[in-house]
Amino acid sequence: MILLHTFRRWLRLVGNVWSRKMETPLRRLRDNEHIFLVISAIMLGIFAAYGAIAFRYLILWSTSFFHPADGGLLGAIGLGRHWAMLLVPMIGGLIVGMVVFKIAPEVKGSGIPEVMEAVAKKGGAIRWRVVLTKAIAAAVTIGSGGSAGREGPIVHIGATIGSVLGQILQASVRNIRTFVACGAAAAIAATFNAPIAGALFAIEVVLGDMRVASMSPIVIASVVATVVSRHYLGDFPAFEVPAFTLVSYREMILYAVVGIVSGLFSVAFIRVLYWFSERFDGLNVVPWLKPAIGGLAVGAIGLVVPNVFGVGYETINSALNGDSITIANWSGWPVLLIVMFAKMLATSFTLGSGGSGGVFAPSLFVGAVLGAAFGSVVNIIFPEWTAPASAYALVGMGAVVSSTTHAPITAILIIFELTNNYKIIPPLMLACVIGVLLSSYLRADSIYTEKLTRRGVKMSRGRDLNLLKAIPVSAVMDTHIQSVSADTPVTVLFKLLTGGQKPTAVVVDAQDRYVGTVELQDVREVLHESEELAFVVVAADVADRTTSAVYPDERLDYVMQLFGNMHRDELPVCTSREDPVVVGTITRKAVIDAYNARIFAEDMTDGLSNQLNLVHRGRMVEMIPGIFISEIEVPARWVGKRLKELDLRKETEIDILLLQRYSEDGARGDSVSNSMDEIRPYAELVFVHGDRVLVMGPKEAIFALMK
Repeated sequence: MILLHTFRRWLRLVGNVWSRKMETPLRRLRDNEHIFLVISAIMLGIFAAYGAIAFRYLILWSTSFFHPADGGLLGAIGLGRHWAMLLVPMIGGLIVGMVVFKIAPEVKGSGIPEVMEAVAKKGGAIRWRVVLTKAIAAAVTIGSGGSAGREGPIVHIGATIGSVLGQILQASVRNIRTFVACGAAAAIAATFNAPIAGALFAIEVVLGDMRVASMSPIVIASVVATVVSRHYLGDFPAFEVPAFTLVSYREMILYAVVGIVSGLFSVAFIRVLYWFSERFDGLNVVPWLKPAIGGLAVGAIGLVVPNVFGVGYETINSALNGDSITIANWSGWPVLLIVMFAKMLATSFTLGSGGSGGVFAPSLFVGAVLGAAFGSVVNIIFPEWTAPASAYALVGMGAVVSSTTHAPITAILIIFELTNNYKIIPPLMLACVIGVLLSSYLRADSIYTEKLTRRGVKMSRGRDLNLLKAIPVSAVMDTHIQSVSADTPVTVLFKLLTGGQKPTAVVVDAQDRYVGTVELQDVREVLHESEELAFVVVAADVADRTTSAVYPDERLDYVMQLFGNMHRDELPVCTSREDPVVVGTITRKAVIDAYNARIFAEDMTDGLSNQLNLVHRGRMVEMIPGIFISEIEVPARWVGKRLKELDLRKETEIDILLLQRYSEDGARGDSVSNSMDEIRPYAELVFVHGDRVLVMGPKEAIFALMK
């Protein structure tokens, strides 16, 4: 730990020198955002490609280390080293457990959910140490025989490179998010030799929004990474794929069934994976031993089904080329199903116990083997008009990936770029779309977002929907009520609604209790029916009593659901259900404005707080012309005072964005220590000695605080 702290301080010193020397050139470069993004995208494509290539070689080295045989992992098994099959995954799990639970908890699992969360909640900021720790943990997991993929870790590494580069270049939060997506796109492109799929993966999965405006740098990074990887690895597809043919258009029905079956098994895969994750989380043992237990279980499964070890590309290629997959000299479609279930179980043990690796390759494995099994069956039933089982394996691979990731466009493009055959597009699209529709109907979350949902992060279009859960109705309701008594004649009500500020009125009884709401259209319909009726009808008769009232302590996420379920733009706010006295109203626009304000706050706090290595003590970063942010130590005159007593905005034109305070066991002087508590400013906050704050305001005002 002393060496780690020393290394951090050395990096911080180098960063300070770099920042002082490069501040002016970087500002000039950022002034032309288009050129800045293009140059950065090219750099990211190169860096991420080299990262992906280095990680692949690291896996090869790890495999040869744990299984020193010319044939690699399966070759070692073929030589009869059954002890390695059982014990080596456990040893690898022990090493990974030390890395995950002692050094970097964020490298547990595939890493893609962590990237998605960083984009949605942390302004794209990811800690630099992920590059090394993720590479080591994932390489050891896979090399020792753990059942996991290399794509997730490569995406995590590429995204981290993008985040770190954005922080070094002092990019804005919005551009750092784009850099994270560029790194992810480049990583996928370099892995699969598929530049289009890489770009679409970053947009569809990482950013979660197909409407992204910054697509150009993502595409550039993806193309550059593909060129670099082809230079070193050759222009070869990730898998050996035979020519695809559609023997009969009647097969489209069978491919639709492939989509249905893939959707069902994908849901089962997600449930099994997270069921084991819950069981391991609740296991009462030392945390860093859990991956070793999972590795031992994988070794036990591998004694019977050795195909489950590692990434599984050998088995995928066998399924795609129609080669026989055997267990103890048994073959056929029942054996394929056994292999598929064994892979699902082994992956669940590996990742559920805390191992580091991806779920993309296991999804490809499950899809290829499931499709091959389905193709073998239909070849027996309909031998005259069905393609070989390998064709169904190819479509099944895409359908399962689409169903588990809820990213059908990425799945379709990856398979297409593997085959370069337009004939596969119709059956592939059919199976992928049916699979994702069924899986999303049965389970709203993908294999990535399920992890975030269990943490309380609900994603939609790359944003955390739970932001509204923190805001009560009382914070945004309007206390200026346009109300009328229940016995008000509709003629009077009509004049009020046409001449008032709002086209809606709240109807109350004599005790100001809620009766219903009435809109201008409701009154106009009554007046048009009969002039005589207008003199006898009152507000209570035309009030809509089905409009729900909300209460001050309820949260805006619930209110937004109500707006979505009814055709109203305004709801009444009442004191309580027992005594519904109207105290205000809340509009759809107010909720949306509150959400946008919270998004901005998240960008300014979560995003910036994770970039504090950019804003070192005494250094300022310009956010908008004339407005800077800086991290400073709390002035002595603030100590012991409440935030509301200082009235900083009025006296100094300064806003406090975030406060950092050492926890009781914190190590003083380490600005990036995990023992730092981050506190959002509030009126009753009392400053103590040693607090550090992230402030925003004019340069002169910030300099005055530093004196």
